Amino acid sequence: MKKFVFGIAFLSLNIAAQAQKDTSKNDEYVSSNALRYDDWTYVPNIKSILFYQSAFVLSNPVIELNSGQQLTFTFDDLEADNKTYYYTLIHCDAYWKPSDLMPQEYLSPFFQEQLFGATFSAGTTQRYTHYTWSFPTGNMQVTKSGNYILLVYLDNNKEKPAFTRRFMVYTNKVSIKTNIHRGTGSIDSVDFTNRQEVDFSVFYPGYNIPQLGDLKVVVQQNNRWDNAIYNMQPLYLRPNELSYDYDDGTNLFEGGNEYRAAVFKNFKFVTSNTDKITRDSANNWHVYLQPDPPRTDARYFQTTDIDGRFLITVEERDSSLIDISAEYAYVHFSFPFDFPQVDGNFYILGNMLSNQFSKENRMTFNYFKKRYECTLYLKQGYYDYMYVFLPDGKPAALCEPIEGTHWETENEYTIYVYHKQPGTYYDQLICLQRFSSVRK
Repeated sequence: MKKFVFGIAFLSLNIAAQAQKDTSKNDEYVSSNALRYDDWTYVPNIKSILFYQSAFVLSNPVIELNSGQQLTFTFDDLEADNKTYYYTLIHCDAYWKPSDLMPQEYLSPFFQEQLFGATFSAGTTQRYTHYTWSFPTGNMQVTKSGNYILLVYLDNNKEKPAFTRRFMVYTNKVSIKTNIHRGTGSIDSVDFTNRQEVDFSVFYPGYNIPQLGDLKVVVQQNNRWDNAIYNMQPLYLRPNELSYDYDDGTNLFEGGNEYRAAVFKNFKFVTSNTDKITRDSANNWHVYLQPDPPRTDARYFQTTDIDGRFLITVEERDSSLIDISAEYAYVHFSFPFDFPQVDGNFYILGNMLSNQFSKENRMTFNYFKKRYECTLYLKQGYYDYMYVFLPDGKPAALCEPIEGTHWETENEYTIYVYHKQPGTYYDQLICLQRFSSVRK
């Protein structure tokens, strides 16, 4: 097992480092409300944001242009009043920067809508207002493919953002064939045994690509953007085919491990990984999960997960009322560790946290119990999660220090192909295809 162990002489250094990290850039965004073109929540009273293709709650927020498909987003406002929320859509380029399109060039006929139909929680200790909305609607249609930001804001004032979420509108003008297998991108045995290599080809019969520089390809694993691979160029050109079959490690991902699960659908009973469920003097629920053992040295064990997603659900309740009858609880996560890290931080990662790294999901070291801990305020349901380590100054987090990494792990990959056609000035999303890794 690869240990991140440091002597006691580093103790004071770690305390200073942790104090410095409390004013990190990520946390500044929360206080300043500076708009981010990614998945972010700007105010603490907004919780339990779900965003999906309307037909299936566990789907990703993607729709095909002019298909009649809709996206649905839901959220809770813990201030439990009846606020006036609006939303709009922002078109972005392949790298999630605002495109040069004006709103009237990608939205029709209106550029924003007010959210109606808020409902209040019923019989819960934590009072909240629940909002649900689906789009496109007759008042606001999307007319261009590409990357988009959903911006939800308060009082018709975009300077008061509540949250932003990414979504994609695509047209399949080309196709993709993949070969996801054990990594072979390096002579380092770690790459071979613990990583997955994503080789693929883009086929474009009948579609004109006069300049390869106008084509952009992005590969994503399990809805994470921190470790997504950008700027990939084809290695081989064949008639109507672009091959992205690298041997230098460009297309390698950590295999990682299957997600862990926190399940608290019923406060009367504990699940297999739950230690206890209690209520405090203020009548708040607390769910204490059993300390999660590190899996770095463990052999790969195949289990069923939902690739980092979460589902709001309650047992012994009317299914039509789950959105407003589900309770909130303080959920306590932990894993044993000998000494605190001084060159980065551990985080809980999952769609419940938009796969982001913030003060909310950053683990803190408990010197007395010799473990990392974090408490999240979550709505009843089923939550996939894992522990990752984010080195200082690095954009991508690592699974290996706690979860281990295995080439056999079943992961979900999405490949996006963007093209800026001659005479246009925005990135069209001309292909979006999703694949699962399989054991080979």
